[in-house]
Amino acid sequence: MADSKRDFYEVLGVGRDASEDEIRKAYRRLAKKYHPDLNPGDKAAEAKFKEVNEAYNVLSNKDSKARYDQFGHAGVDPSYGGYSSGGPVWGSGDPFGGWGDIGDIFDSFFGGGFGGFSNTRRSRSVNANAPRRGTDVEISLEVSFLEAAKGCKKKISYNVINVCGSCCGTGAQKGSKPKTCSTCGGSGQQVTTQRSAFGVMQTSRTCSVCRGTGKVVDKPCKDCYGTGSVRTVKELEVTIPAGIDEGQILNVSSHGNAGKNGGPSGDLHIAIKVSSHPIFTRKGYDIYCEMPITFAQAALGSELVVPTLDGKVSYSIPEGTQPGDTFRLRGKGIEHLRSGRRGDQYVKVILEVPRSLSSHQKEILKNFDKSLENGNYQKRKSFFEKLKDFFSD
Repeated sequence: MADSKRDFYEVLGVGRDASEDEIRKAYRRLAKKYHPDLNPGDKAAEAKFKEVNEAYNVLSNKDSKARYDQFGHAGVDPSYGGYSSGGPVWGSGDPFGGWGDIGDIFDSFFGGGFGGFSNTRRSRSVNANAPRRGTDVEISLEVSFLEAAKGCKKKISYNVINVCGSCCGTGAQKGSKPKTCSTCGGSGQQVTTQRSAFGVMQTSRTCSVCRGTGKVVDKPCKDCYGTGSVRTVKELEVTIPAGIDEGQILNVSSHGNAGKNGGPSGDLHIAIKVSSHPIFTRKGYDIYCEMPITFAQAALGSELVVPTLDGKVSYSIPEGTQPGDTFRLRGKGIEHLRSGRRGDQYVKVILEVPRSLSSHQKEILKNFDKSLENGNYQKRKSFFEKLKDFFSD
């Protein structure tokens, strides 16, 4: 379960203020310590190796690291309904490209041989038949203001690459099988050896015959044309968590493109777009709205019926409320993604001046205005006193 995971910074043994270089060095040290080739048959070391890889995959990418720092495991783990920008993922979760030649691994770390391995400089070998993780799929999804605020379930459809059902991913017609490439011997790489004053130099490039697959298909599958994969439309119901905002990414694990050679599928990244609301606007986890009132309500005070995300509530404004005054409704805003705590709602009072008055109404207003003393208009009185001082200088 995701709740049992250790903190990724704790896994790598670094502080939360660690630099990219410190994270990388810590990862390399631990990856070397727990690599399965150095600990054959040690299940505990293998588990540690996977844990270190997962932590590094998140913390080595600035986007996924930022989401982890903000949301914790919920920011990158789909079991929480997490948010992620994807992050770098190599091979089947092992940034060494599979548990291959340990000499190549330490060559890449230290620029030389390791233990009993040759000091000959060589290119890193690639296993063409090793499982490879599928690529990620990115789509956008628009939700309403209230759906983003309250959370919801949405049905989506998107294009995805799946394993061909006719050939089961081999790329060959039924009754036939791919053959090992005779040019590269199934490695997917063509190796060239050269001798120099510094020893034997080996370089490799992708095989031009099999294009790196290590296999040659004589009778291609008619459904996938020998590729082993087909593009289909996938339907899925996803949970939109309460409090998600414009531009955030919802990560759905293992719902991306299919992997190669039995490798895991990639992830689905859903970029959230939030439509505007006729009444509310949002800033962080707080929401704002404007409330029109009459002159009488402002002067005498009034009991207002205010709309909120939870329905209507009553709020009493005092006598002498001024245009532009803003009051706060605590806990009536957006729910925080991580803590569940809610923001506030701010309501700004807008004074609406009546139009198209009758002659009788105008006469009433004139008499009312004459009955008022300067003390009723503090701002007006202050303004004209300042204006008098200005012209007297």
